[in-house]
Amino acid sequence: MSRFQALFHKELLRFWKVSVQTVAAPVLTAVLYLLVFAHALEGRVRVYDSVPYTDFLVPGLVRMSVLQNAFANSSSSLVQSKITGNIVFVLLAPISWLEFFAAYVLASVVRGLTVGVGVLAATAWFVDLRLHAPLWELVFALLGAGLLGALGLLAGILSEKIDQMAAFQNFVIMPLTFLSGVFYSIHSLPEFWRHLSHANPFFLHDRRLSLRLLRPFGRGAGGEPGGGQREPGCRIFRLSGDPEVGLQAEALRW
Repeated sequence: MSRFQALFHKELLRFWKVSVQTVAAPVLTAVLYLLVFAHALEGRVRVYDSVPYTDFLVPGLVRMSVLQNAFANSSSSLVQSKITGNIVFVLLAPISWLEFFAAYVLASVVRGLTVGVGVLAATAWFVDLRLHAPLWELVFALLGAGLLGALGLLAGILSEKIDQMAAFQNFVIMPLTFLSGVFYSIHSLPEFWRHLSHANPFFLHDRRLSLRLLRPFGRGAGGEPGGGQREPGCRIFRLSGDPEVGLQAEALRW
């Protein structure tokens, strides 16, 4: 076994030995999100005039789970190694920086994709979800998980304590993933916040992965589900909170 393979195998075993915490728990969290939001908004909101809200929500939950867990894997591994002192054994070994980087990032990708597949398998029972472009779905999932794995590695290097790493995750990663259009269409936002959402790097990953999953439901929109070119009459939704009629979907045109 090569040096890279040994470190990669060690990182895989690290999260798999506690898979109830690192895999099952995130899957359960995503299912709870789906149940709560589907119960609250299904039947009141339709996205792009043809996509039920639950079908819109599932790809976002998959993407969010992939990104958050890929980041958590590399960052927590490095910080825990610092605290326990076993990082010395990794640093003293004749491992190049490229092997070190690749082993941690690839292990993060594996964990992220494992959780993502688990979320998809657990939530697919609730929706009529069809995979339109499996290759592109895999490409964007790999790129997103790799990016977050690298960011987690950077956060682990900069953090000396668990609370420093948790601050990076709670104040940077989690807000960016939650505000990337997982639970809503950004077209329902005011103009300022809509343009600001485009500056969110996680929005593009969520957008591409969601469109790959939702495309069969659409009705002809170039960047939206359905393919073709965007038509002026295509509808999107905005939530209105009338106290008498409750939460409902208001159609908008662009």
